[in-house]
Amino acid sequence: HRVLAAAAETPMALPSVTAVTVGPYQLVSQSSAMIDVYRTIAHVAPSTATVLIQGDSGTGKELVARAIHAHGPRSARTFVAVNCAAIPENLLESELFGHEKGAFTGAVARKIGRFERASGGTLFLDEIGDMSLVLQSKILRAIQEREVERVGGGESIPVDVRVIAATNKDLKQMIAEGKFREDLYYRLAVVTIRLPQLVARGDDLLLLTSYFAQEFSKQYGKRVMAISDRAVSLLRAHPWVGNVRELRNVIERAVLLCEGDVLRSVDLPEEWLAAVPRSEVVSGGPLATLQEAEARHISQVLSHTHGQIGEAAQILGVHRNTLARKIKEYRL
Repeated sequence: HRVLAAAAETPMALPSVTAVTVGPYQLVSQSSAMIDVYRTIAHVAPSTATVLIQGDSGTGKELVARAIHAHGPRSARTFVAVNCAAIPENLLESELFGHEKGAFTGAVARKIGRFERASGGTLFLDEIGDMSLVLQSKILRAIQEREVERVGGGESIPVDVRVIAATNKDLKQMIAEGKFREDLYYRLAVVTIRLPQLVARGDDLLLLTSYFAQEFSKQYGKRVMAISDRAVSLLRAHPWVGNVRELRNVIERAVLLCEGDVLRSVDLPEEWLAAVPRSEVVSGGPLATLQEAEARHISQVLSHTHGQIGEAAQILGVHRNTLARKIKEYRL
């Protein structure tokens, strides 16, 4: 089935990529939307201005924050990142501001908070919209007064941090609903950078595909040099809800599955192929083979049984050994 599918697909060379290096990270883009972002980074990095980065999940908010830090006067000092959504609310205050020994049950020793640890450098507050109003007011005070108080401690500790915040939420809407402090918003949004969704970045989709294909080829000892026309149209048709992060995962898996040096449609997620309109199958497109239809059906049943082979074999009416062999054969 792979040979039949491959025969209907025309390979094209992946575009060559020039990446901008930011420490251990790479920025890859030629789209006008991202070039505007790069321009803003270049303008704000040398200052100490607070920056608010807005963008959907997976658009690269932390990457932009690191780029601002790396090109600024504090690049030799620490970059400390806090994901405000990933830390339970009751622990977030002590995570940010630290605590004194005995401040609460379990506080067996003094803890230095992220504000203090970032002193002299940059503090990146990711998902700032996921924070209670009480904590928002404490953050506002820390930024305004340039000092923090540890939980359970009375003294004010001076801190010198550049704050960069990020969110995937609409903070102005949250202000209107009384869920976000307006004064904190204006303190954070001295400069605002909006990151475009991957679907709005045009040919960056192929540039990033090429970049990730190179990265994972190196990592997995492969030599992926090209991509088929059908794989390109599937990539372009995908909505990319998870943006660049989702693309990275898809290409890593594709490189792992790839046989030879061309990424093909069979290397992409099975459900994408299942979503292809029936008319295309009927008209004798690359999915018109019996093997493709069988592979797609097995994939859907496995998805329904959450990968339970025994249960899937019962639904399909075949022995589990037969199903196991087909899963291996179709690389599901």
